[in-house]
Amino acid sequence: MGDIEVLRDDVSLDDPTLVEGLPGVGLVGKLATDHLAETFEMVHYANVHCEGLPPVATYEGDDRELVTPVRLYADQERDLLALRSDVPVTPPAALEFAECLSAWDGGGGTHVYLSGIGRKREEGTTPAMYGVGTAGGSDSLATVGIESPEESGLVSGPTGALLNHAVRTDRTAVGLIVEATPQFPDPEAAAHLLQEGIGPLVGTTVPVAELTDRAAEIRSAKRRLARQMQEADETSSQARPLGMYQ
Repeated sequence: MGDIEVLRDDVSLDDPTLVEGLPGVGLVGKLATDHLAETFEMVHYANVHCEGLPPVATYEGDDRELVTPVRLYADQERDLLALRSDVPVTPPAALEFAECLSAWDGGGGTHVYLSGIGRKREEGTTPAMYGVGTAGGSDSLATVGIESPEESGLVSGPTGALLNHAVRTDRTAVGLIVEATPQFPDPEAAAHLLQEGIGPLVGTTVPVAELTDRAAEIRSAKRRLARQMQEADETSSQARPLGMYQ
């Protein structure tokens, strides 16, 4: 089962909302949670040691300190957790993670899962976004005015596995799905998720100017990971219309 190693006993959380950021189509989840953690100066709260996660260590530029590839960051003021992942995660590992996390947090709080649906769009246009939920998550979406899907679909990859676990265990969860460019990192789609989805659900405003202003730089820096996700459908979180299978 593994465990979650809490590093900050000085941080008090009541019933936190957790935002998941596993890599997927357009890297929308990863870009959104990385930006959330950095913008709100969230603290490195816990290391995730759940079974099935890649046994690697990561590091950042100008920092000698090694860290685990999957980590939780906390914002006590907003009662918020952000899951940041530096590596692709397989669906079986995501199921292990979901069970590991639920055992740790006791099933409390809302989990917000993020996924891109691969679609090309004209430059400068706003990507479409909609939400799905379980065990009260749908009510939260309706309260803040997030649209329902216009077509049938499914969410695959690790985010799909996490949502599947939420349905099976009747835990309160929300899935936000946004149109994202499948070939490249999509900072604009991530910014839309933050501004129109995560912000309203958490009850706060998330500044996104840095994401959109640095879009070209971010695409260049994250291109290799995006290509890796494209080449491995199994490890790529993505939403797909069901029409193609009918």
